[in-house]
Amino acid sequence: MKRKLIIPFLLGALTFGFSSCDSDSDTDGSGTSKLQVRMTDAPGDYEEVNVEVVSVQVNRENTDGEEGWITLDEIHPGIYNLLDFANGKDTLLASAELPAGSISQIRLILGDENTVKLKSGEVIDLKTPSGQTSGVKLSVNATLEEDVTYVMLLDFDAAKSVVAKGNGGYNLKPVIRVISQAVAGGIKGKVAPAEYKPGIYVISSANDTLGGFANEAGDFMIKGVPAGSYTVKFYTEAAAHDTTLTDIVVSQDAIKDLGTVQLPE
Repeated sequence: MKRKLIIPFLLGALTFGFSSCDSDSDTDGSGTSKLQVRMTDAPGDYEEVNVEVVSVQVNRENTDGEEGWITLDEIHPGIYNLLDFANGKDTLLASAELPAGSISQIRLILGDENTVKLKSGEVIDLKTPSGQTSGVKLSVNATLEEDVTYVMLLDFDAAKSVVAKGNGGYNLKPVIRVISQAVAGGIKGKVAPAEYKPGIYVISSANDTLGGFANEAGDFMIKGVPAGSYTVKFYTEAAAHDTTLTDIVVSQDAIKDLGTVQLPE
């Protein structure tokens, strides 16, 4: 079994933001927020810096034991080359629908498969100092508000995180800055006939996609949509009922109401 490495990250100002993929609960005032954790990189002078991400957790109880930690359920585990996400690129690590309220702590859990590939082509295992294997926790003390989507962008500084040792080896000492933003924009409406219960894609000009479903009454709301212009696709089991809306403009911190969207019968 792989040893798990628990690493804190260094947070900047906490004004979280996020993109969401919401279902029927979006329209019923259930008092939830969406939390998404994404990763980007400040470039380093290497060919590759590969980090194995196992899990992302938050702590709502401010407790010292393990019982207070919640694992974000929509996790994308794997080995990530940090240098793939330089120059404004990022990738989704994990997300979850959480009850509105406070988050006291957060931690990133890594596995053993961490390596650095030098410019010479040599691949070297990244060793972790013993002081970080015990799991250092970071106080966040942030508040998630109802019906707001929160994105935390982990800016993993590859150059500072990979530390050369005197014997030719390398240590992994993660230096991570968090860039965060609350995204209250969104798209809502009603589909007819409601019994088609379509899935919904909200697609940006960069082909980033959010999604959700209409509920039994035909209502839908996709939260956490950044300001911009979008294509909205409604898809059903029978393609004949599908429809697409283009040039849907969303403003920051505003919900765009599409009204009733008539699906082909």
